[in-house]
Amino acid sequence: MATYSRRMHAVPYDKYGGGAQALKHVEVPIPTPKKGEVLIKMEAGSINQVDWKFQKGVARPFMPNKFPFIPVYDLAGEVVELGRGVSSFKVGDKVIAINFPGGGGLAEYAVAQASRTAPRPPEVSAAVGACLPIAAVTALVALRTAGVSLDAGDGGGGGAKKNVLVTAASGGVGHFAVQLASAAGHRVTATCGARNAVLVGGLGADEVLDYATPEGAALRSPSGRRYDAVVHCAAVAGLPWSAFAPVLADAGVVVDLTPGAAAFATALRQRVTFSRKRLVPLFVSPTKEDMELVAGMVAEGKLRAVIESRHPLSTAEEGWARSMAGHATGKIIVEMGDEQ
Repeated sequence: MATYSRRMHAVPYDKYGGGAQALKHVEVPIPTPKKGEVLIKMEAGSINQVDWKFQKGVARPFMPNKFPFIPVYDLAGEVVELGRGVSSFKVGDKVIAINFPGGGGLAEYAVAQASRTAPRPPEVSAAVGACLPIAAVTALVALRTAGVSLDAGDGGGGGAKKNVLVTAASGGVGHFAVQLASAAGHRVTATCGARNAVLVGGLGADEVLDYATPEGAALRSPSGRRYDAVVHCAAVAGLPWSAFAPVLADAGVVVDLTPGAAAFATALRQRVTFSRKRLVPLFVSPTKEDMELVAGMVAEGKLRAVIESRHPLSTAEEGWARSMAGHATGKIIVEMGDEQ
């Protein structure tokens, strides 16, 4: 048994609703890894929209299905204990992981399935590593789903260069999608706020639209491009299919990462009518292989994480509130360090 204390600082909430003010700082037992799990001494976690949306009750009563609940699914840290049957890691390994739906990232220690844990290269810091499981992997899978070819052997569809639109391109998923598509040689148009236009252009977007302008709201390419693929990251309630249809190529695909009921209805209607233009609602379950892939790209300098803000665990609620406020540029990180 490890020599560390068996209690830890954690930041759970104990009911639906309440936002950042409902997060509580408590001392709780350190979890024990079960069969197939690893115990991670947390160094950093990343707050995603899904964290506070679940707190709001969008998946009530299924997620969370019990309280108190320690949120945050993106984990980065060091393996300190192995559950029964784990042979792919050893104590001391630096890793990133996704623990969904169990969460647990707003704490000094968290468990994750070894099968959903990936080695973290030494070139990748804990803060950067924590950005990758949900956001970078979602960008990767969204582009694949839209038929956008990425690096050789990645599994994307076809090798033709495509016109790609990324909405909310300065956000957590969007800024990775811009880089991945651009690095593979595709022509990228991106939407974001005016203050982030230079950043998004620097990430590889060929054209940047200010979403607050009429052209940006209409998603119109300045060069008149019709989009073969759209990665729709913007959490804009009620943005209809009619906003996308006029700017799509004949067989254009929109991958919606924040789908509502209307998106599912549209996708079903298109399927039964054999529409060439398609809307695809997407929920991503990150895999170990994809986490390794994006971590390797970061280590090689082919992909970078933009971090908007960093917060110690002792003030994790500030990062939570920042995420809920919207329009974050890149990722919001909570760092554990050696806090007691």
